[in-house]
Amino acid sequence: MENVIQLMPSKWVSEAVLMQITGLKKNTIKTAREVSWMEGREYKHVSPDGVPRENSMCFYDWRAVEKWIEKQPPAIPRRKSA
Repeated sequence: MENVIQLMPSKWVSEAVLMQITGLKKNTIKTAREVSWMEGREYKHVSPDGVPRENSMCFYDWRAVEKWIEKQPPAIPRRKSA
């Protein structure tokens, strides 16, 4: 028999976990970080020495990201071509 472990994500999660729990893709996360999200609110750079740099690993507040997703306006219907 296989053991199943269910984990509850903490407030700050890695990109891999964020992708699993939200369904967002890697490029969507990168673009949102560059265009829409604020460092310290939706994401944080972290480093082992406590001095994060611009290229340091990011952790994400998945609850803030979910709120961001909820605030997205409805998609604009596209014209269908014949």
